[in-house]
Amino acid sequence: MATMESLIGLVNRIQRACTALGDYGGGDSALASLWDALPSVVVVGGQSSGKSSVLESIVGRDFLPRGSGIVTRRPLVLQLQKTEGGQEYAEFGHMPQRKFTDFSLVRQEIQDETDRITGKSKQISPIPIHLSIFSPTVVNLTLIDLPGLTKVAVEGQPESIVEDIEKMVRTYVDKPNSIILAISPANQDIATSDAIKLAKEVDPLGERTFGVLTKLDLMDKGTNALDVLEGRAYRLQHPWVGIVNRSQADIIKNTDMIYARRKEQEYFYTSTDYGHLASKMGSEYLAKLLSQHLESVIKAKIPGIISLINKGIEEMEAELDRLGRPIAVDDGAKLYTILELCRAFDKIFKEHLDGGRAGGDRIYGVFDNQLPAALKKLPFDKHLSLQNVKKIVSEADGYQPHLIAPEQGYKRLIERSLNYFRGPAEASVDAVHFVLKELVRKSIGETEELRRFPSLQSTLATAATQSLEKFREESKKTVVRLVDMESSYLTVDFFRKLPQEGGPTPTPAPGDRSADRRAVSADRRGVSVSVSADRGEEKGKYPSDPLGDRYGDAHFRRIGSNVLSYIGMVSETLRVTIPKAVVYCQVKEARQNLLHYFYIQIGRREGKELGELLDEDPTLMSKRQEIAKRLELYKAARDEIDAVAWVR
Repeated sequence: MATMESLIGLVNRIQRACTALGDYGGGDSALASLWDALPSVVVVGGQSSGKSSVLESIVGRDFLPRGSGIVTRRPLVLQLQKTEGGQEYAEFGHMPQRKFTDFSLVRQEIQDETDRITGKSKQISPIPIHLSIFSPTVVNLTLIDLPGLTKVAVEGQPESIVEDIEKMVRTYVDKPNSIILAISPANQDIATSDAIKLAKEVDPLGERTFGVLTKLDLMDKGTNALDVLEGRAYRLQHPWVGIVNRSQADIIKNTDMIYARRKEQEYFYTSTDYGHLASKMGSEYLAKLLSQHLESVIKAKIPGIISLINKGIEEMEAELDRLGRPIAVDDGAKLYTILELCRAFDKIFKEHLDGGRAGGDRIYGVFDNQLPAALKKLPFDKHLSLQNVKKIVSEADGYQPHLIAPEQGYKRLIERSLNYFRGPAEASVDAVHFVLKELVRKSIGETEELRRFPSLQSTLATAATQSLEKFREESKKTVVRLVDMESSYLTVDFFRKLPQEGGPTPTPAPGDRSADRRAVSADRRGVSVSVSADRGEEKGKYPSDPLGDRYGDAHFRRIGSNVLSYIGMVSETLRVTIPKAVVYCQVKEARQNLLHYFYIQIGRREGKELGELLDEDPTLMSKRQEIAKRLELYKAARDEIDAVAWVR
């Protein structure tokens, strides 16, 4: 355990640090509030309940603003610290360098600081004022004075003032670590006390509530408050304490607080009603009682506070790692940061391509499904119809019909057929390009480090897209070259193996289906076959009469069938080579050189341009600053706790 002074002083220092960094509890922040975990005494009472007089009696100084209506419009965190001697003085959290020895100036500064936030209106604000009083005549204690509860809005106040005040008070008394000092006037029925009503709602067992009864000297003659003070009217786990405040005449005459305390003691010791309770009555006893209880609560709560601090530090450091640390200001650090972010993106992009993440398999889908399907849909049935074959062969012959084989007709038919392959080839390039663009977009979104830099995201996406466009152009040129290469040189061996017209027809051996296989070979290569031999002959066989009409329909059907078989062979070749070309020109290049041009450009940029790329989202910057400040607070609080001298 630690000494009372060190424990309460510890909480005081942490509370001041909390307020300085904007943590005064009751907020909507996703981060846990350290303020809410700190034990403190919350002073609650209705207007004109004597709340201000009780606080001044505990301090022994006249320092609070007075007046009609709502005087306390901001929470006042009053931290009393006992000194070994010397002059007493006050310090404000917002003016840490100035010591106030004139307490009338303290009263004025409370009023001025309230007006700085709320203006001259009668509005209220949840932002607390921190006031520390150092004196040899006080006990170590922290009190939070709140606006007095009211039932009716007066002139100049908003209609919602009643609910606003109650909501503010509840944010303090709802906390399980708060000690409620419920102040009620003795000259009113305790059943109507606003403070007791609220305390009963949030602390029904009375475990956290201390009852204070004021204005005992103003009760009607012949009546007393013994039923309340002795716990019969309303029982609490802690004793009720009676207080006799200065009268209005004493306040006007500025009666010394020390003298007022002596008069209070005389009242109780000489009272026939309260004499037996005198040792446990009065403001001095109340201050000691609260100080001792606050110390015991802090002792009990310290392990939980330490646990909360350590957990908070871990969570905030993890969140800062996720959000990214602040960027250094020099150009070299900025360039290094950009390159590191690019590498993080590039790593994720490669994982998509290589199968570590989903998406790369869609490229294989283009080659395995889309390309073969497109090849099958090519209109060779129309192009190699009997009528079209006759037309093209005749046009190729010119005025002199071919003598043996229509070589020019074959070439023209094949060349025009091969042109159809350009469409599927280019479509495959475009399909893979689309997949790569999607993977770039997805990878940028999955790179957590990039989320804080929207400008860099946009620039990176643009640079990657430009590179993909270049890869697509090169890939299209390559696949079109593959098609053109097939047109530029026909495979002679294929035609040499075909049966020659006018020669003997080979007699197939028993079970030899080679002729049938040639007829359907095109279909097996992904080309739809619709050209057949004469309807009077079996499909895939030649006429039995070698001397038949060389210019009849069967002759042209045979030409169409031969061309179709050759196109089928070429189709099978392109079905294999087009994916190779696309992968080499697009996928491989994207994997190896996606950001090559971007790296060249980024190396030429000046510091200002680099800074623009690292221009973060303002919301993200604000969030990081908030977390960094709170992390600083938690670490300082941990150091404060570690520095306390623990006495066994």
